[in-house]
Amino acid sequence: MAGLDDLPPLRDALAAHGLAAKKSFGQHFLLDLNITRKIARLAQLPEGARVVEVGPGPGGLTRALLETGARVTAVEKDERFRPLLEQVVAASGALTLVLADALAVDEAELTGGEAGHVVSNLPYNVGTPLLIKWLTGPWTPASMTLMFQKEVARRIVAAPGDSDYGRLAVVAQATSDAEIVMDVPARAFTPPPKVDSAVVRLTPRLDRPEPKRLEALQTLTAAAFGQRRKMLRASLKGVGGDLLLEGAGLDPQARAETIDVAGFLRLADAWLARG
Repeated sequence: MAGLDDLPPLRDALAAHGLAAKKSFGQHFLLDLNITRKIARLAQLPEGARVVEVGPGPGGLTRALLETGARVTAVEKDERFRPLLEQVVAASGALTLVLADALAVDEAELTGGEAGHVVSNLPYNVGTPLLIKWLTGPWTPASMTLMFQKEVARRIVAAPGDSDYGRLAVVAQATSDAEIVMDVPARAFTPPPKVDSAVVRLTPRLDRPEPKRLEALQTLTAAAFGQRRKMLRASLKGVGGDLLLEGAGLDPQARAETIDVAGFLRLADAWLARG
């Protein structure tokens, strides 16, 4: 049986099938196997890990993940890539192809109930919604190693007081330890996007908020950062205002971007305590 080493180079495979990136799907291909192999290493996958990859496209990162010995389930919305990915399925024996919208799939079903790891060069137009799904939904990955536009990556790891600090940073850091582990210039992609990218690695926190607390956190951060120029007493008026802030020990005249994750979690606790 043919193996991964017998597969044609990615550029040749794309050319043979007349395929190009589709702008409407936010596609930008990583065809440099040195880069995809580095991302696979940065994922720090245990031997035989179960991995979910979203948006594999022609399969560059997929090949690198399979080389580590991972068992990969690739979720691809674009049916055009079925022939290329089926070649990888046949060559590896450790790849399962699922043609579906990643926002709608049940990851627990895909992984057979295992926690699993997510490693993806995410399509630009669904990167943030997918991250929120994995951070707050019923299925919690064992780790996530994800490529985003650099501005989104900065928003995930931003600290209080940073211009990039907002709701995404609070939710991400309340649920996981997040760090940027690699910068990837636009020229590394085909076609090159207008911005650079970065790889973020996220590992679930041991003190990850339980579902009700996490739901409260999302509600309150949406209100606080929805009017980020206002003082908290004004932006949170509709959900409790001064009384809620007093219960959390927060200054009513502060603005959302100055409140750390612990402060927002106290706010969630105060909101839940009110019933």
